[in-house]
Amino acid sequence: MSKKLRELQARKAQLVQDARGIVDKADAEKRDLNDEEAKKFDELKVQSELVTRSIEREQLLIAEEGQLGVRKPDGSIVMLDAIENDPKRGFKTFGEFCQAVLQGSIKRKIGGDIDPRLKYEVAAPSTFGGEGVGPDGGFAVPPDFAKEIFTHALGEDSLLPLTDETIVTGNSMVFPKDETTPWGTDGIRAYWQSEASVATATKPKLSTTTLRLYKLMALIPLTDELLDDTNALSSYLPRKVGDSIRWKTNEAIMFGSGNGTPQGAFNGNAVITVVKEAGQVTLTLQAMNVAKMIARLPSGSYPRALWFINNDVIPALYTLTLGNYPIYMPISAGLQTTPYGTLSGRPIQVSQHAKSFTNQGDVLLLDPQYVRSIQKAAGMQTATSMHLYFDADVTAFRTIFRVDAQPKIVNPIAPFNGANNLSPFVQLGAR
Repeated sequence: MSKKLRELQARKAQLVQDARGIVDKADAEKRDLNDEEAKKFDELKVQSELVTRSIEREQLLIAEEGQLGVRKPDGSIVMLDAIENDPKRGFKTFGEFCQAVLQGSIKRKIGGDIDPRLKYEVAAPSTFGGEGVGPDGGFAVPPDFAKEIFTHALGEDSLLPLTDETIVTGNSMVFPKDETTPWGTDGIRAYWQSEASVATATKPKLSTTTLRLYKLMALIPLTDELLDDTNALSSYLPRKVGDSIRWKTNEAIMFGSGNGTPQGAFNGNAVITVVKEAGQVTLTLQAMNVAKMIARLPSGSYPRALWFINNDVIPALYTLTLGNYPIYMPISAGLQTTPYGTLSGRPIQVSQHAKSFTNQGDVLLLDPQYVRSIQKAAGMQTATSMHLYFDADVTAFRTIFRVDAQPKIVNPIAPFNGANNLSPFVQLGAR
């Protein structure tokens, strides 16, 4: 209900009350209205009729406006198509949306009207919600703000965009796979054929792998006092949620257990560990360690491969040389995308996922295209709810990201010539 309509209705109620007072007084004295009272009553009646017509006009305008748009708290009208097409649903900042949610929770407690812009993202309160149900009992964050979190989650050091990625609308996807090699003993093979001889038939050796979406959730209860600081929330909350989701996703892609989480590339049978050199002293890194790691990559993987190292490995990189030539380049033409430089021509990422210096896994070499991943087509699903912490004057912000990943190969690749197996997942052993 608009403020103007409430004022008109209150005015009419007062006029009716005044007219009732005149009549009740005459009835109590068991008499008719005197001339002065009759004149006053007629004046009130005329005024009431005028206010009634004003109310009817205001109601008509509200109905028309309701078909065109919504009235914002400042009284301005935002057209429906503008609201529906606006990825921010009429809000200027994420902080402004947070404040509207806060005011909406207060008004719901006292039975008032919420900000009409929130109605485009509202989901009916419920005591239980399962798959296929929207943000139960709260408000979905406008897609542009949810996208902002999604962008943070897939920042410059995110592994997910580098994997063999598929967007799915369901909850799982089955992928066919063939792990045979051209020089192997099974699968599709070619044979030299003698004239008039019977051809040797072969058949594909196909199997399947199923990826099922796992739920990664961030739940952040915020006090009403903190929600008042819209400028802080606009930059702080999406960034921190994005950082956490990115970290957890990267950790799962690399080291996930596969039990309730994605299967990590370095937590399976396909990973190869390159042992230290004979006589190599502890707390060292040698050029031969790096060379032997590169040698264990399959053909075609090196141009896609990335190094992941612990921070404490960096000083040792500056000592790596082949003769008089360094193999570590701390500054390169790709400085903006590889701020830590390159090792033997491949970019370095300093990562806390890598283990401490000289522990197994302090230096990792990964071809991310050998990791298959799926994620929900809706992307990041972000919502708010004021019901979970109703008694504490706290509003909960919830972000859900559904993803799965697993290595494309289960075991290392046996080469045609050579004794050492190959893998796109190579780690340096303890030293």
